[in-house]
Amino acid sequence: MESASELVEFPLLVTPIDTHYRACTIPYRFPSDNPRKPTPIELSWIDLFVKSIPSFKERAASDTSVPDAANKAEKFAQRYADILEDFKKDPESHGGPPDCILLCRLRELILRELGFRDIFKNVKDEENANAITLFEDVVRLNDAIEDESMRLENLVRGVFAGNIFDLGSAQLAEVFSKDGMSFLASYQNLVPRPWVIDDLDTFKMKWGKKSWKKVIIFVDNSGADIILGILPFTRELLRHGSQVVLAANDLPSINDVTYSELIEIISKLKDEEGRLVGVSTSNLLIANSGNDLPVIDLTRVSQELAYLASDADLVILEGMGRGIETNLYAQFKCDSLKIGMVKHPQVAEFLGGRLYDCVFKYNEAS
Repeated sequence: MESASELVEFPLLVTPIDTHYRACTIPYRFPSDNPRKPTPIELSWIDLFVKSIPSFKERAASDTSVPDAANKAEKFAQRYADILEDFKKDPESHGGPPDCILLCRLRELILRELGFRDIFKNVKDEENANAITLFEDVVRLNDAIEDESMRLENLVRGVFAGNIFDLGSAQLAEVFSKDGMSFLASYQNLVPRPWVIDDLDTFKMKWGKKSWKKVIIFVDNSGADIILGILPFTRELLRHGSQVVLAANDLPSINDVTYSELIEIISKLKDEEGRLVGVSTSNLLIANSGNDLPVIDLTRVSQELAYLASDADLVILEGMGRGIETNLYAQFKCDSLKIGMVKHPQVAEFLGGRLYDCVFKYNEAS
């Protein structure tokens, strides 16, 4: 399931980790809840995962790399639906009580047991190819903004516009299969500020005053997200003099970009001198996070990433799964930024915001 080498704790988490960190932002249940009876929040999240089954089944059925894919996709849908029903009867079944990490892990486990390795590969390849053709235009539009504060805000809006490409959301998967998603339209249709969590003005102030020597970015989806959102932002950090480490998944999960895919994407975007539209990539590193899910538990990262992160002074967790659902309240020994779009009604309700609202949570090292 995970990376071949043993996974370790992320070294920048505030210690002691067992009292300061839990990889689940929304409490599904409290100690006072009946262990044998699902809570309303558990039921609501189980239903969310039930709704995702048809789009996963459809992707799996069309996976030409797997023999007898249609039958195996049917088995996946049935097995996963049965497990979710079991949780409704007994939250402690299947290693429960459930949280978003367990619900994601069981879904991946069933797919992999049936021989499915990467059911979103075709759509990822297609979206990456599309986004690569737009990369230079997006970068040049950003570069044309002379005011540094306005340019930074434009880059942040680009991260949100890209982050909407998320096939883990049943609603978005449906929209995507009908019309695709336009980066420009997403950018123009972002909800107005102030966002549900909005520390952008504070971050802009810090940006003007300080330069982080090393930044770790936990990246999210393929396509517009990584190529038109995160990479232009990364390029700006490189211009600012920061060393940047992009941490991507070890194994495929939904449409998240993997470590090997990210290496390939960047090699296609660089010119012969190894630059990203005129900016040197000598300070850019790609790391395997050791993760295999669309969410992340920071007590389980690769040794390579732990080593690279030990002297970082800014950690960025991007995307709803990593930055909001599992690590919104994670505390770090250095500055941190959680940035992502709210794509599940359950998350919007918990935060008291709107669907497709934005989270930009910046904390300075205490």
